[in-house]
Amino acid sequence: MNAYRARPNFIPWPPILIVSLTLAAIALGMLVPLSLEFAGARPLGAVLVALALGIDLWAMKTLYDAHTTILPNRGSTHLVTQGPFRLSRNPIYVANMALMAGLGLFSMNGWLLLLVPLDGVLTHMLAVRREENHLIALFGYQYETYCRKVRRWI
Repeated sequence: MNAYRARPNFIPWPPILIVSLTLAAIALGMLVPLSLEFAGARPLGAVLVALALGIDLWAMKTLYDAHTTILPNRGSTHLVTQGPFRLSRNPIYVANMALMAGLGLFSMNGWLLLLVPLDGVLTHMLAVRREENHLIALFGYQYETYCRKVRRWI
């Protein structure tokens, strides 16, 4: 059996990354404040947080309904192409970045906004590439067809 067939990863990188980078931004904000003070930052941040949480819940329900895992380090049992997965192959990771950005705006902590791209790059390198290998090993042509129709991010 191919190593990717059983599971994409042994470590659940995406939740570890979002939590650790958020904590790093909070610590950096205490040490070297990088304040965002502009009109509408808090309301925009609240909207982004609500949108991100909505996408996360929608994606998780879609995965649950398909009887497959939401855990990024567990093997997939079904190729999910409906719900938010019609719009992005990684809606939960897109929502994670929107959540960080929203929290940054809402708390006016510029470090959170600066760390959003790092979260995206690290998630891509540590999780997405391995998950894509896992899905191609399991679903082959079906997954390739899906990839041609749906963008990786947005």
